Amino acid sequence: MFNSLSPATKRNIIRILPFGFIWLTLGVIFMFIEYAALGGFDNVSSTAIRVNSQILVFASIAVTILGLLIGTVEVIWLNKAFSNKSFTTKIVYKFAFYIVFLFLVILITFPIAASMELETGIFDKRVWAKYIYYLTSITNLSTFVQMSVSLFACLFYAEISENIGQNVLLNFFTGKYHQPVEEKRVFMFLDMKSSTTIAEQLGHITYFKLLKEYYNTLTHAIIKHGGEVYQYIGDEIVISWPFEKGLQNQNCIRSFLAMKQDLENRSAYFQKTFGVIPTFKVGIHAGLVTTGEIGALKKEIIFTGDVLNTTSRIQGLCNELGVDNLISKELADQLPYTENFSFKSMGTHDLKGKIASLELVAVV
Repeated sequence: MFNSLSPATKRNIIRILPFGFIWLTLGVIFMFIEYAALGGFDNVSSTAIRVNSQILVFASIAVTILGLLIGTVEVIWLNKAFSNKSFTTKIVYKFAFYIVFLFLVILITFPIAASMELETGIFDKRVWAKYIYYLTSITNLSTFVQMSVSLFACLFYAEISENIGQNVLLNFFTGKYHQPVEEKRVFMFLDMKSSTTIAEQLGHITYFKLLKEYYNTLTHAIIKHGGEVYQYIGDEIVISWPFEKGLQNQNCIRSFLAMKQDLENRSAYFQKTFGVIPTFKVGIHAGLVTTGEIGALKKEIIFTGDVLNTTSRIQGLCNELGVDNLISKELADQLPYTENFSFKSMGTHDLKGKIASLELVAVV
């Protein structure tokens, strides 16, 4: 079932799940600390809920759902709403928003837990007497602090993940590339046309703003077709796919076509805002790379291999051949057949630094 979902949906689910895990883990830790400090749950104050197996299961499910709910709000809406704010400003604003949200959650969940403990209906007077007593107690403050810690941990995770990339963060945690591994991948080198002229025309600050909007416009197509941004290099993006994923549904080609269409759809905006409409050229190729963690002062996961240089050289021939895309014939022959587009042979070419010539095609 998960495999039938779109790459964008899969990505959102993978981004949301850690929120539930963080809340559940910290909830268990806080409960254990409270248990150890009090010498057992039988010694809790009269303001708190006495924990039994039923309450424990309810609390675990509740905090996990709460974490997933916060993750959903964060990924789907709130992160986009504060995308132009600084790291510190985002943390402060989001923290304030979620604190209000968590207070409302406590208002709803405490009476339910109290009714379960007292084995009575939720409208029983004893439930609401306990509820009012709880809201003015130190126990409420303790719960609030615990939830604030969980919230801060989630927000910190979200910002770090956003800055270095979800896949990169997961790979660091799992240690997938702690030891170098060899794998086959598809690479796309995407370069803005006439970027030097545009930068001189707009000035550095305005050009940077254009570059930011340009990257934002291209991002949806990359995600939709399962691509991973490997590097931003000035006005160039290096996009990568695991080999099978890049071939599946012609993702590496459809991604290029979708990015081109999305940029055309926003052409009026770019013309009105910046006075120019950015366009790009791409080179696409596949091959073996060695992937691993590297760096002493700053850790990164990098790819090394001849395929990177070859893909860059392929892209560099676009202007010479008068096209906006070039794909190695070797890769094109391995793509599933489709009637939605076809390839035009662009001949065999010598690439700088390579002994063997390479046959290239273009999407038409």
